[in-house]
Amino acid sequence: MMGRRMGRPGLIGLAARTAVVAGTATAVSGGMQNRQQAKYQQQADAQAYQQQQQQAQIDAAAQQAVAQQAYQQQAYQQQAAPPAPAAPAVDIVAELQKLGALKEQGILSDDEFAAAKAKLLG
Repeated sequence: MMGRRMGRPGLIGLAARTAVVAGTATAVSGGMQNRQQAKYQQQADAQAYQQQQQQAQIDAAAQQAVAQQAYQQQAYQQQAAPPAPAAPAVDIVAELQKLGALKEQGILSDDEFAAAKAKLLG
């Protein structure tokens, strides 16, 4: 058997060492790149979430403004509308006097007078 030579490594040993160093460097670089991409993605997600929250607040404020404007417009229309005319009040005493006059003239019978009077008072 051949004895192992001490000293500098051979060509195969040098190539193997270079491959290991290069592989380690690539793995470290890839890991750093992956962590950096994850960090950037997390920042982008946080920014998108913040924009969504701001947009939701803007939308809620706009809806509230529209509702407030509709409420104010309705209140203005209610104030501007003239009150409904009151129904003319029936003067019961005057009506009873008319019915009594009609009965005295013979235009109304006792039964008709009683029915008209009950209707007025009823």
